[in-house]
Amino acid sequence: MPRLFGTDGVRGLANGELITADLALGLAQAAAFVLTRGRHADELRVQGKRPRAVLARDPRVSGEFIAAAVAAGLASSGIDVLDAGVIPTPAAAFLVADIEADFGVMVSASHNPAADNGIKFFAIGGTKLPDEVEDRIEAALGQPKMTPTGGGVGRISRFADAEDRYVVHLISTLDVRLDGLHVVIDAAHGAAAGVSPEVFALAGAKVTVIGASPDGLNINDGVGSTHLDALRAEVLAQRADLGIAHDGDADRCLAVDADGNVIDGDQMMAILAVSLKQRGLLAKDTLVATVMSNLGLKIAMQEHGIRLIQTSVGDRYVLEELDGQRLTLGGEQSGHIIFRENATTGDGILTGLQIAAEMVRTGKTVAELATVMRVYPQVLVNVRDVDQHALGSDAGVADAVRAAEQRLGDTGRVLLRPSGTEPLVRVMVEASDQAAAESIAAELADVVRNRLAVAR
Repeated sequence: MPRLFGTDGVRGLANGELITADLALGLAQAAAFVLTRGRHADELRVQGKRPRAVLARDPRVSGEFIAAAVAAGLASSGIDVLDAGVIPTPAAAFLVADIEADFGVMVSASHNPAADNGIKFFAIGGTKLPDEVEDRIEAALGQPKMTPTGGGVGRISRFADAEDRYVVHLISTLDVRLDGLHVVIDAAHGAAAGVSPEVFALAGAKVTVIGASPDGLNINDGVGSTHLDALRAEVLAQRADLGIAHDGDADRCLAVDADGNVIDGDQMMAILAVSLKQRGLLAKDTLVATVMSNLGLKIAMQEHGIRLIQTSVGDRYVLEELDGQRLTLGGEQSGHIIFRENATTGDGILTGLQIAAEMVRTGKTVAELATVMRVYPQVLVNVRDVDQHALGSDAGVADAVRAAEQRLGDTGRVLLRPSGTEPLVRVMVEASDQAAAESIAAELADVVRNRLAVAR
């Protein structure tokens, strides 16, 4: 049976076969059981106190009933719920650490369409859960739950100053003002619609906003980090200095320069890593990225004396490496970037602020800063309706990959992997030449499609 949790929580069509009110209730009860076992929880109960959890969501309409079911599951398990309402995922993670809550729950499907939703958990301290803890929660589904009565039942209350705490935190990370900088923000009709424009304005920037009218159904719809045309057009129309595009839950961002060119997560990491190293703030002169990062990032880091460590895809794996080696910066090409001294997860607003701050510090445009690395042509093909689980064992696919790697030699690379958030296989090819990358990616996608096809 496939694992319930993907690379970023449990995700699927809201009110479909997977993401239901029943599942939300059961997951909350199972998480309460797993995440409040131990000395800390025992001490709280001896003191007559209940464990606390932060609950938040993005503005999807389905988030209302899913969050309500989560709150019910937690409270019925003896957990006090602090409902932060609609806030970004990194805000929820920050708040768990800030108030020393026992864990947190975020209801969001991030960059997915509005019809989808998901549930992800944060451990004490605001970090994402390791695989083994998620497996324990999954195993606890359907098992006996905690069923306190009377005063042992949890209370549900509004986390009234949740957004204000997060705003103050973000502003505190800046060592320069953004006065004189004109920034266009695309909030994806998502969780950043209120917070991101406010923070940039408080930091001194002139702010133009698009994609900031969430109605529960328009999240990520033609806007945000997966649809950059609207932001590029607005940056050009406004003659702005910088464009920042968030996804639905604002745990990532992509940037656009004054000429409408896209600056992706790899380029932003290169800019930030070099800046931190020059200022003596890059721990062990090391950057953590994932296997999806562009070959150009690796080469750029070598040229600047920065070691690059690569992990599996998912910002929680980046975080594990950062914490394991006590490092300060890591992230993903998609724009999930973790500033470990300031956050426990990717934070798109924080990333945008730090890119803007580097523009102010250096007096350079973001286009000039981005020349720190050359982006090698990279083609990504998503192959649907195939058996993800057979990918690693199919000899025909393996032979095709070896042949492609021989053709590329040292000038590129191939990566095939099952998606952790969608039912598909991702085929990625990098090459020094765009045409070669496209050709090889298309050939490999055909092999995967033909070898691993699932009957419909």
